[in-house]
Amino acid sequence: MPISDLLAASTVDASTLTGDRILATAAVVVALAGAIIGGLALGRPTSLSRKRRSAVALIAGVTGVLVGVLVVVTADGGPGTGNGIVGGYAALVLGLLATLLGGLALARTHRTA
Repeated sequence: MPISDLLAASTVDASTLTGDRILATAAVVVALAGAIIGGLALGRPTSLSRKRRSAVALIAGVTGVLVGVLVVVTADGGPGTGNGIVGGYAALVLGLLATLLGGLALARTHRTA
């Protein structure tokens, strides 16, 4: 790899919004919303809203995981290069959490019904 490619990869400022960073940030927001909704689904006793919330948490969690994987796999460099790698990993973790919480809430809904 020529040195010009390495220098070009590190010219992105920390506050610059690149397409990959925007995509990763959107995935983090979706996954975080899914985790919050999944936590609410576990904490609320009404079964109808629990079923809806658990489904939303599952969908948001899976979306966060898939987009997070896409960002991580397509990243050309590490943190600070503008590839959204940190946001991709955050979306993976929060997406898995949202999926877990949504799945637990859905299992409780089926068990109590």
